[in-house]
Amino acid sequence: MAIIQGALVILLSFWMVLDQQGLVITTWFPIMIALFLGIIMGDMQTAMVIGGTFQLMALGVANIGGSSVPNWGLAALVGIYVALKTTHNIEDAKAVALAVGVPVGMLGIQLDVLAKLLNTYVTHAAQKAANLGNFKKMNRIFWVGPLIFGLSTALPTALCVIFGEQIVKTILTFLPKWFTNGLSIAGSMLPVVGIALLLQVMPAKKYLSMLLIGFVLSGYLKIPILGISIIGFAIAYYFFNTKMHAPTAAATNGNAAEDEGDDFDE
Repeated sequence: MAIIQGALVILLSFWMVLDQQGLVITTWFPIMIALFLGIIMGDMQTAMVIGGTFQLMALGVANIGGSSVPNWGLAALVGIYVALKTTHNIEDAKAVALAVGVPVGMLGIQLDVLAKLLNTYVTHAAQKAANLGNFKKMNRIFWVGPLIFGLSTALPTALCVIFGEQIVKTILTFLPKWFTNGLSIAGSMLPVVGIALLLQVMPAKKYLSMLLIGFVLSGYLKIPILGISIIGFAIAYYFFNTKMHAPTAAATNGNAAEDEGDDFDE
């Protein structure tokens, strides 16, 4: 079973970067990666908690214009896998995942740059084949590009899958206790930071009453998040229908007024 889980994790890491560069079906966002890791590893709750922590790190981060950014999807994947292999306590798992995943995510910057550099040679080789009219060779060369990108995430994942527990033990041996405790505290604080960042881009002042209603429902009435989401959807649906029908009603009233004016002139 462990061999199958390891193979699926490596395949997911290979597909993750290809999906990021192209189809974007599963996406490389940490929370989505956590969903698949939870299914593969059989511990959805811990995986989603860790994935949510890394997702908050990834808020507002995008490789616009071909720039390289920390690969938080890879960080979540490796962190969740190693954490679930070493502990099933959520707080300990978060600390282990952060200790292992953050360096891997930062390493993802260098691996992404290396993959892009290697792909420049692939592009030139394909262009040379195209200039010679050898389009079949050009198409074969183009397959090397996705392979390079896939290996840029699959290779570090494979190392962590093969030497996972040893890597964690080595890292935790050198890391002081106060550092791992700090990572655990930081992981608990990240949801607050993430919500604050989201409020910066949301029309919070305009819909402050809705935020207060949601806070009361959650904090005082203890309604689960699904229930609050359904209430929010109902309110949003009501406002949407109101806004959609408002211009039609105004136009109808305007046309009626014009008709009355024409009748008066006659």
